Amino acid sequence: MDSTLQEYFEVGMKFHGHKCPAMPMGLRAGLAAMKALGVERAKNKELVIRAETGKGHAAGCFLDGIMTATGCTYGKSNIQKLYYNKMAFTLIDAKSGRSVRVSLKPEFFEGALNSPFVQERAKGVEPQDIPADLVNPLVDKILGLDESQFLEIGDIQQVEPPKGKGTFKTRRCSQCGEVTFVNKLRVNEEGDFVCIPCSGWGA
Repeated sequence: MDSTLQEYFEVGMKFHGHKCPAMPMGLRAGLAAMKALGVERAKNKELVIRAETGKGHAAGCFLDGIMTATGCTYGKSNIQKLYYNKMAFTLIDAKSGRSVRVSLKPEFFEGALNSPFVQERAKGVEPQDIPADLVNPLVDKILGLDESQFLEIGDIQQVEPPKGKGTFKTRRCSQCGEVTFVNKLRVNEEGDFVCIPCSGWGA
């Protein structure tokens, strides 16, 4: 494992919280996507991720690896979760609109889902409680694999670059008094500006 991957893996471990195979899969996939586009990790919103993962499925930890590698985070609002429940994502260069889709190879992912680690998870064992002798060989293998052995890296595509800036304007909700950004305020029947929870309306 080279020093750059080692550094990102250590950061990913601290961020993610437990050792598992899916986080380093996402880490490697994110780094591969950046290499394909010839871009550096996002400091602000230079990159955008459209992640095809969802919730309620195995290997969701894949997304934490992608975020660690690319710098695309929910706090910066440069990642979108599409809930397709696929192990794939598209990385977009926000300035040029150049993009690349990366996914796990089907046969690789199917094999990973048959691993002793996943079998333990399916029994309800928490990842941090799975013995190291089951986890470490899987993680070491993923960190050492050639990209071509487990990743499908698509052709570079041109997409419409994401537009728009976040708002800096706020107003207090007239009901609960909490400061709310104005793009999510609603007007109630009395004509007062209220936040979504107080309005009873959906987002």
